[in-house]
Parts: sequence; structure tokens; C-alpha cells
Amino acid sequence: MLNPISSLDFNLDRLSPPTASNPVARAAAPIEAATSAVAPPVDFTDVLAQVSGSAISDLRAGEAASIAGMEGKMSVQQVVEAVMSAEKSLQTALAVRDKVVSAYQEIGRMAI
Repeated sequence: MLNPISSLDFNLDRLSPPTASNPVARAAAPIEAATSAVAPPVDFTDVLAQVSGSAISDLRAGEAASIAGMEGKMSVQQVVEAVMSAEKSLQTALAVRDKVVSAYQEIGRMAI
């Protein structure tokens, strides 16, 4: 039986240009990071940039899946899974944004 998740990844990879932000490349990244002996220092802005880039790519994949579903190139289940993933990424991005804004406001209220 065909795994719906792997077929979704395959179909999304066909619709979008191959980039480091596609699901297959992102899945391989932790494996590559785990095999390196010393991890380079991580900057907070780099982490935020990576998270926002990931959210944007998930939203684009959801949009591409919706279009492919309207054209009859993807099943309804695959479209729903892609859109739900995009929605989850958007909610996560909004929660991170809210926390960053809250922390910035808290810093502004600190007495010097």
C-alpha cells in the first residue's frame, strides 16, 4: 500500500522547484547535523530566519497543493494534509511573533 505522506512529499516536490526548504531536504538536515562532530554557534536571528523560511515554504507548498487539487492532479486527502500542515506552520509562526513582540515590550518597560 502506498504511504500517503510519502506520495504527498513526492507530489509537492514535483510542483515546487528543488530547494533546501522542501520537505525531503529538511528531513535530511537533522541527520547531517547529528553526524557532525562540532556544531557551529547558533545565532538567534539565524534561528528566526530559518523558522520563518520554513513556514513560508510550508505555506507555498499548501498553496501549490490547493492549486493541484483544483486541477485534479492531487487527491483531496493530500490537499487537506498539505493545507493543514501549512495552517499549523502559520499558527506556529504567529505564536513565535507574538512572543517576540511581548518580549520586546517587556524589555521596553524595564527600568535602566
